[in-house]
Amino acid sequence: MIRANEKARTGYKPLERFLGEGADIADMSAAALSNTISAEWLEVIMPERNSPEDNGALYLYPIADNKFCLQLCFLTYNNGVTPNARVCSLRFLPEFFDQYPPEMLMANQPFRFDQTTELQFPVCAQGRLLLDQLQQPLGTLTPFIRSLQQTETAMHLLRRALECITIPFTSCQVPACRFLAFESEREKIREARQILDQSIDQPITIRDLARRVAMNECYLKKGFKTIVGSTIHEYQQELRITEAKRLLQHERRSVTDVANILGYSSISHFSTAFKRVTGLKPCELLA
Repeated sequence: MIRANEKARTGYKPLERFLGEGADIADMSAAALSNTISAEWLEVIMPERNSPEDNGALYLYPIADNKFCLQLCFLTYNNGVTPNARVCSLRFLPEFFDQYPPEMLMANQPFRFDQTTELQFPVCAQGRLLLDQLQQPLGTLTPFIRSLQQTETAMHLLRRALECITIPFTSCQVPACRFLAFESEREKIREARQILDQSIDQPITIRDLARRVAMNECYLKKGFKTIVGSTIHEYQQELRITEAKRLLQHERRSVTDVANILGYSSISHFSTAFKRVTGLKPCELLA
């Protein structure tokens, strides 16, 4: 948690700003993932005037020279009808950032300003999977291994948020990607990403994806790499392996079941892809 003197000194309450007026907190729990990262989970009834859309926000506020607190807030709705929502708040203490050189931090947009910064970002399907993974019970894992896994998930959520925030939209230095200067073309890339997020169990070819968003295949591949930071294939693999880990670890599904659920053509194909990304065989994760 933020130390009392830090909180008093800043007088800044990101979670209250994120929820806004009229939100009713029905339940709340908290946990320290490590000495530098803490988490809070809330069940919230949102005002009816708020549209039921998942969203996230990053709050960065300096507490001293080159000392930052960073808080991520994620709001996901239980469904598209009721106003009930789940909120996860991750707080990264200044000690977390001490492990990185200041010049490395300053290369990222939120850290370039010596003032409180608030930035919005979308919550994709992978983000929702990571949030589920963060809150789920971790069975018989030792406290240290549990802390390692939860810390890894929290850092993954931070990386995804920073990627969404720091992507430059106003200009593009790569001549082949100058078409991204047009909002309509960037919207096609975002649509393609959303399709992939919603199709984890149904691998989509680049040709089919390009057809669905009405975009040239070459432009789609280059634009996706520029905006998302990974190739379409890499992004699909990351989504599928993240879901595979959840199914294996938390639902205790068999390797065969997971391969079938995620649309792999064979168990060997799934095992090869899983080991390439994680360094482990699926059966090792089950053990």
